[in-house]
Amino acid sequence: MFDPSRDQARNFFVLAWRKYLADEPLTPLEKLAADLIVLHPEYHALLEDPDALHKEFSPEDGQINPFLHLSLHLAIEEQLSIDQPPGLRAAFARCQLRRGNRHDALHDVLDCLGETLFNAQRNRSQPDGIAYVDCVMRKASAN
Repeated sequence: MFDPSRDQARNFFVLAWRKYLADEPLTPLEKLAADLIVLHPEYHALLEDPDALHKEFSPEDGQINPFLHLSLHLAIEEQLSIDQPPGLRAAFARCQLRRGNRHDALHDVLDCLGETLFNAQRNRSQPDGIAYVDCVMRKASAN
């Protein structure tokens, strides 16, 4: 199982972005990461900053951790590719149809994944795949 340290995960995004900007060959995972970074121009300067690997992001200060955000995006792309948990791909398709754009729909799924992981941590349990898919379905059905 792939379980990088915080620094390894951050370095992966920084290197993928550098390679993308330099038009160097990318692995499929680096290409996916770079494509996600392109969708987040608010992170570009950070990923080009040599001190970014050591920066702290405090939710208490209203900061979003861009490395966590991009990591969750990567996880969702993998989940969608294998429809895991079962039904996620169909729920996402409905969400995308409602939102009219893939990236906004991905952010809805990202919210649900974050909630699912938070609940699993709080309850010291495994993430609840059924609740996760149900959350995405609720977002797909929201007015």
